[in-house]
Amino acid sequence: MSWFANLKITTKFNIILSLLLLFVFLAAAFFVYHRERSLIDRIAVDNARSIARQIIETREYISSVVKGEPNENYNLVPQVVATNVAKRLTKGSNYYVRQVSLRYRNPENRPDRFEAEMLGLFASKKIAETYRIVQTGNEQTFRYMLPMVAEKSCLECHGRYEEAPPFVQARFPKGHYSYDYRVGEVIGAVSVSIPLADLYRQAGTNFRNDLAYRGLTFCLIILVMGLLVRRAIIDPIRQVSSSISHVTATGSFGDRIPQRSRDEIGELIAAFNGMMEELDLKTRQRTESEDRYRNVLEMAQSAIVTFLADGKLIITNRRAEEIFGLPKGELLGASIYTFLADGDGVRDGIMAYLRDGTGGLVGETTPRKIRDIRGGITEVEMALSVSSSDHNPLFTAILREHVRR
Repeated sequence: MSWFANLKITTKFNIILSLLLLFVFLAAAFFVYHRERSLIDRIAVDNARSIARQIIETREYISSVVKGEPNENYNLVPQVVATNVAKRLTKGSNYYVRQVSLRYRNPENRPDRFEAEMLGLFASKKIAETYRIVQTGNEQTFRYMLPMVAEKSCLECHGRYEEAPPFVQARFPKGHYSYDYRVGEVIGAVSVSIPLADLYRQAGTNFRNDLAYRGLTFCLIILVMGLLVRRAIIDPIRQVSSSISHVTATGSFGDRIPQRSRDEIGELIAAFNGMMEELDLKTRQRTESEDRYRNVLEMAQSAIVTFLADGKLIITNRRAEEIFGLPKGELLGASIYTFLADGDGVRDGIMAYLRDGTGGLVGETTPRKIRDIRGGITEVEMALSVSSSDHNPLFTAILREHVRR
């Protein structure tokens, strides 16, 4: 994940937000798809139930009002009327409706395996209706069945052979299994079939449209949130980063960042501006102090030098340049121990002070001899003091001249 850690915060935010919204989008798509399918299933069940009930009601009504008419007009037979009504109800739709029975008269009413199984369950009173998805070859089909129960009027054609109308007796001889029904017995069922591909085609269209709308919405959310986060969070942080880089490069503490809010980002900017003001003030104070110290050094009659524990000179005045015989540019960085006749002894004393914290010439005034760059000797009294800067000890020596040879 090092590649991710090296990305800019804008890119990281966009990646995280995109992944989050993609997850939400996929989850929403999953639930929408199943909701659409569930809705289509409920609509299919309701429509199939409505069609089946209309057919059953039509059949029962015709059975109760029609008497001898079917002898003259076969199309007035209740089963025929119900079949024709079913065709009209489902015309132009993908619903396939028919009446089925285990003791059928019309071969077209012969049940398939699924229908025969359901008719057996209806006859045993185990279920009142049924619907499920059935695999038929390579296709899946939604199947719905509602049982038809024999009414008293139904027994005129399906009761005893001797009481059946002549046209029924002529077509179905005595002993045919379509006779001898009793009131309340399951006489058959209305079977509704819908190819699953047709049933879900509309759901698929709605699903694709819904995905398109949601996808567009999520893209707009990403764009708007990206702009808001960029303006409210990323740009202010980038300003702080840029200002810090500028301070590091130039050493100037004069830059300020406009504070546009009082939230955490605003508090960060306020803290940064406060830090810049404090650093700017301390820098000016230090500069002024250094200038005053430098002026004091230059006005001093004695040579004054400041050096590190290793002897490296870091501050000198004009009088020290004269005693050592070098200009400031060459003198700074040189070791004071090379100019002292007893340089090794002074070094040992300073090391002892660093080790033990006492003695080592610090706080004492001792006579020393200075050898300049040309070999001349100057006798001085050296007063040595110590201070600290960034936890590094700084040694300051005041060299008061006695005799110059």
